[in-house]
Amino acid sequence: MSKSHHQQRSIRGAIHQTHGRSVRPDAAYRQRHRQDESASHFSAPETWHEPQQRVETEFVVQPAGAGYLHPVTVQEIKARLAELPEHLVSGVEVVQLSSMTRKRQLFPLYGMQWGPNVYLYPIEESLTETYLRPPRPDQLVEAKMFGGRWIQTGDEWKLIWTSDTIRDFYLNNVLIHEVGHVNDTRNTNSHKREQYAIWFATEYGYRASRGRARFGKPR
Repeated sequence: MSKSHHQQRSIRGAIHQTHGRSVRPDAAYRQRHRQDESASHFSAPETWHEPQQRVETEFVVQPAGAGYLHPVTVQEIKARLAELPEHLVSGVEVVQLSSMTRKRQLFPLYGMQWGPNVYLYPIEESLTETYLRPPRPDQLVEAKMFGGRWIQTGDEWKLIWTSDTIRDFYLNNVLIHEVGHVNDTRNTNSHKREQYAIWFATEYGYRASRGRARFGKPR
């Protein structure tokens, strides 16, 4: 059994508090990688849902936590999964909207796949993430793809979302990326697994969403 932590929002380290705000120590906010159970550099405690060959995906919602919110609802997730081919969703047993805990604040994630389960994590209530280092070029491009906007203010970098853009990002990137990992039963190499999940999210998330109406308005 293995854990995969994906869409990492910051390199491990203490979160700096500036005027009551959480400032991320690094803008490697979405550096994707796979972590096996044997890896020791980080382990996010999570609720393990035993595989039960569920006929339908089960949904679990935990409180987001003070200062955080869940950018998508269960209804929105259900609707998005329903747009995928059925055979790509049948292996997803549980989707959980998890709480933000103090430990997760030190190593925040957008999403995680663990076995047949997908976990989505809250984002700051302000919809603004603050970092101490600039984003890499690929991070600038990916944020722009989903409407995220990077700005520099002094020594800090901020990634700014709106309710629509963060919903788009979670439904058409984070969620689909993790579903891709659930479907990847062939690759064992971490690099190849990430390549597959990125391709899966691009093909079934970004490209698919741009080929249909989004948020009730044609693109």
